[in-house]
Amino acid sequence: MRLGDILLMRGLVGMQGLEAALERQRQQGGRLGESIVALGLLTHEQLSAVLDETPTMPLKVQQTGIGRGSLMGLMLKFMRMESCETLPDMGTRMGLPTAVLQELMDEATQQKLVQVLGSISQGLVRYMRYSLTDAGRVAAAEALAQSAYLGPAPVSLAAFQAQVKKQAIRNENLREKTLKEGFAGMIVPQNYVRKLLPAVRAGRTILLYGPPGNGKTSIGTRVAKLFRDVVYIPYAIEVGGQIIKMYDSGLHKPYYEGVATPSLSDGRSVQLETFDARWVACRRPIAMAGGELTLEMLDLRFDPITKFYDAPLHMKALNGLFLIDDFGRQKVNPTELLNRWIVPLESRFDYLTLNTGMSFQIPFDELVIFSTNLRPADLMDPAFLRRIPYKIELVGPTVNEYQDIFVAAVKANGLGITQDMFDYFVKRLRDGGYDLAYFQPHFLCEQISQICTCFDEPRQITRELADEALENLYVDLKLPG
Repeated sequence: MRLGDILLMRGLVGMQGLEAALERQRQQGGRLGESIVALGLLTHEQLSAVLDETPTMPLKVQQTGIGRGSLMGLMLKFMRMESCETLPDMGTRMGLPTAVLQELMDEATQQKLVQVLGSISQGLVRYMRYSLTDAGRVAAAEALAQSAYLGPAPVSLAAFQAQVKKQAIRNENLREKTLKEGFAGMIVPQNYVRKLLPAVRAGRTILLYGPPGNGKTSIGTRVAKLFRDVVYIPYAIEVGGQIIKMYDSGLHKPYYEGVATPSLSDGRSVQLETFDARWVACRRPIAMAGGELTLEMLDLRFDPITKFYDAPLHMKALNGLFLIDDFGRQKVNPTELLNRWIVPLESRFDYLTLNTGMSFQIPFDELVIFSTNLRPADLMDPAFLRRIPYKIELVGPTVNEYQDIFVAAVKANGLGITQDMFDYFVKRLRDGGYDLAYFQPHFLCEQISQICTCFDEPRQITRELADEALENLYVDLKLPG
């Protein structure tokens, strides 16, 4: 992770500007940041703000925030399990710079846990090779018995807490234009925009409720895509000598994928500022849970075989969005679930407990969205409702909005429709006792499109095609007459 990558992915500096700064750095020396400021691409204040939010690379073992014993044990495990022999090999796996690893290796050599085998060439550079002694193999086995974790070195709980606060979700500077761009392709009434934008900017809890099929889940997932800031997620955290695995490749999406830092036009490289590789620069996470959500999923999960923990879902969603879909249909009673959330939602911090009995605090910085088809009064009492500051009812579209959605669905499926046929859909639904809903046009048009394709029929919507699709939409919607 380098400064150039970070500035590019945050959109603070363009590729052309970065190339100019790299060329100036090559000619005049100094650090890349100095050249960026000198060229007027950023101010000192802007650059300092970026650097302050970015985890700094440790240069000594003490600066990692992790005990020597823990780091030493991790290094010995890699030497035993993956036959790591050189500092670059271990740096790649442990996410630590050479200076820190050399300090650990020197100490391990003094304790006769490792021995020097000689040197090896990697390109133009020669590196010392190391191997475990008999005592080192015993120490590695003991470290594995304590925890089978093999991955980048953990960060401290204090560093994690501080980083979460630095990259708070309220830092996102969202405006009406951003919200509307994020909802492109969806029909979102202006009154929804006026309710959603303040709620999202505040980063507080939102309750979306109303009849099914009117976009609650779609709106929730679209909201998460509005965020632009980079957040840093640690691979793992050490708490009370225990390892908690935090980074989840299925949930955390690296921000730098597809971003290429430019090289100089003559192919020469420039040494850029580097940052702590124990963290991954990611987009704000999006975690979703539906009817499968249980209270156990909100606790640390300890694996008795590997002897390390996996962070709970809401912890992985920190600095992002946690969407609880179909709220009220979980196996756990809604009141029990809300009782678990009452402290985090109100105080903005949560407590987790290790198997050892040790309890620790984490900042609860995330946008929580409850989405439900049920009446809020049936789910929670007034005290809980009061703790949810933003409550937005999503109802069905007006006829004009419904027609706009229908026209878009017809076009997307390559169909044709007359005004009479549109009016026919509306009448059939209302006569059958069904309200208009945002999802219906796309469902109906996809059904009709499939029928026309299968039977080589003209792609013009007729009453016969409309009736077939309507019967698949609602099985109790009887044919007219």
